[in-house]
Amino acid sequence: MKKIKEISSTQNWIPIEEILNNGIMKTKNKYIKILKVIPINYNLKSDLEKQAILNSYKIFLKTCNFDIQILIQSSKENLEKNIFKIQKNIQKKENKYLEKIAENYIEYINNINFTKKSSSKNFYLIISKKISKEKEYSESFEIIKNDLKEKYFKIKECLSRCGNSVFEVNTKEETLKIINSFFNTRKELNLKNNKKEENNYKKK
Repeated sequence: MKKIKEISSTQNWIPIEEILNNGIMKTKNKYIKILKVIPINYNLKSDLEKQAILNSYKIFLKTCNFDIQILIQSSKENLEKNIFKIQKNIQKKENKYLEKIAENYIEYINNINFTKKSSSKNFYLIISKKISKEKEYSESFEIIKNDLKEKYFKIKECLSRCGNSVFEVNTKEETLKIINSFFNTRKELNLKNNKKEENNYKKK
C-alpha cells in the first residue's frame, strides 16, 4: 500500500508560537518586535549632509549594542493602471504633440516594467529579548515588554538623527499582515498572473 505523504503546514516550521495583541511575537526562546523604517533618499543629499548622516549612523551602531535584524522587502509595482490613465486622458484631447509625449512616456514606463526597475521597498528592523528556561517564569512579561520598548526608543532616537522615521508595529493585525506579505508573495504573484491570463483569454 502506497503511503500518502503528509503535507506540513506553515505553522509547523515557522518558529512563532504566539502573536500578542500588542504586536509582540513569542518564539521558543525569545520575544520579537517588528519596527518599520521610512528611510531618507541618501543620494539626494549634499556631501556635507551625507557625512553628517554617516556620523549619526556610526553613533546608532555604537549605542544600539544589541541584536538587530534588518529585513528589506521588495515588491514589483503594477504600472498598468498608470498606462491606462494616460491613454484615457490623451483620448480626450486632440493634440498630436501631447499624444506623442504620452506615447513616449508609456514606452518609458513599459521599459521600466520590462527591466524590473519598477519596485517599491519596505524596510523593517527586528529586535528581540531572549528568554532562558530558568528565567521564563521568574521574569515577568512587563520586564520583557519594557526591554523591547527601551530598544525601540534607542533605535528611533538614533535613526531620527540620520533623517529616518521609525515606527513601532504595535497591533496583532499589522504584525500578521507583514508576516503574510513575506510568505504569500509567490502565491499572490501566481494569482495575478492567472487573472491576467484569464482576462487576455476573455478579450480573444
